[in-house]
Formats: sequence, C-alpha cells, structure tokens
Amino acid sequence: MHQPANARPVDFDSELSRLSAVLCDAWDIRPGERVLDVGCGAGQTTREAARAAQAGRVLGVDVSAAAVERARTRAEGLDNVTFECADAQVHDFAPGSFDVVISRFGTMFFADPVAAFTNIGRALRPGGRLVMLVWQARDRNEWAVTIRQALAVTGPAADDGPDAFSLADPSTGDGILRAAGFVDVQFADVDEPVYYGPDEAAALAWVRGFSSTAAALKNADPAVASLAVTGLRDAFAARISDQGVWFGARAWLVTALRG
Repeated sequence: MHQPANARPVDFDSELSRLSAVLCDAWDIRPGERVLDVGCGAGQTTREAARAAQAGRVLGVDVSAAAVERARTRAEGLDNVTFECADAQVHDFAPGSFDVVISRFGTMFFADPVAAFTNIGRALRPGGRLVMLVWQARDRNEWAVTIRQALAVTGPAADDGPDAFSLADPSTGDGILRAAGFVDVQFADVDEPVYYGPDEAAALAWVRGFSSTAAALKNADPAVASLAVTGLRDAFAARISDQGVWFGARAWLVTALRG
C-alpha cells in the first residue's frame, strides 16, 4: 500500500477543499453582513463566512443534529456564529434577515425545490445574494462514475434515494430559482478535484460510508460484494499520487439575487 508523503485524513471538508476555496472566493461577504449557510454540515464554510463578516452575524443550519453539534464545538472562539438543527425548506426564518445565503452542496435534496428556495429567498433582503455550489451531471464527475462502475456488479443502482445531481441541468436550476423569486441567475463551471484520502484503504473506508455504497454492498451476495470492494480498492490505488487519492469533479457555482 502506497502512503503519500503529505497524507491527510479524509472528511467532507478535506474532500471538498478545492471546491470550498472557489466558493469562498466567490461569495464576496463584506464586514457587517448577515449570512445564512444552508446545509452547513460541520460548519467549515460557516466559520469562514463568520471570519469574512467580522462584525456581522452568520447562522449555519443543517438537518443533521450530529453535524450541528460538531459545528458548534469547532466554532468555539468565534462569537458571531450560531448553528441550528433546522430544515431550510420550511424553517421560519425572519423575513429579510440575511444579506447573503451560501451553500456548499446543501441544496440538491429538497423535496419541493421551488417551495424551498422561496422560503430561503424570503429570508434574504431584497437584492440579497445567493451563492452556492451544486454538482454537475453524474457523467461529468469522475468520482461518481468510478463508484457506480465498481458497484455495477451488485445490480442496478437504486434511484429512489436523494439525488445529488438534481440541479445539474442549468435550465432546470434557472427555472426553479426564477420561480422562487430570484433574478440574475448565473451558472459558472467549476473544474476542481475532490480528495478521497491518503491511500486506497482510507478512500475505501470513506466511500463505504456513503449511504448508497453501504446499501449496495449490504443487499448484494457476499461474493459479489467482495468483488465490488476489490474494484473500488483497485480504482483508488490507481489514482494515488504524492498528494493522496484525488478524483476529477465538476460543479456549478450558482449565483442569484433576490428579486
């Protein structure tokens, strides 16, 4: 097993580090602004936004209570950031209470996206900014293609779960946001890789934690599941560099204004 010289553990923040940098460069948060982070996870983007906002205030919301607890712990020492376990689709935000809404892959899973973005837009002041990252199509994301190919031996992929690629089509996303009251909707191509760990063992452990991977392996015959795991491990081993295991990824940087 190859161990890169610059090994780093893998979590969502390290996985998305290159993409997060693009988001931070684009959001243009100014001192004193009020910011809402939708799907904040463990709060990395929320903390970065809080540093940029300085005297402003930042609220991070996520439906995962465990993630919110981690976010609160990691934000100790920042006095302008708070976290709530809340569903941004329906949460009762004070109208016009934010200048900026940000999200790093936290908006693709809404049951009713028009209603959800309408609720989020209501929380923005008129002219307030939405800045978010969403995935482009599955076949443009090497990480997704590789995982699906390795798991193909277990049978057809289940398509009844959350769809990470629901906003991959810009025309669909544009229509949703305009129906929700946003204007000046723009999609910018982002081509940055994602990090899957320091070596193939770490990458395999990380991907086995994905709900779709875990379900496919659990439901397969043990021999078939073993074959799929071997395929994943081999794919990860083939992509190791001195910086660890990286896969190509494509996202959209979506910006819009509340009308």
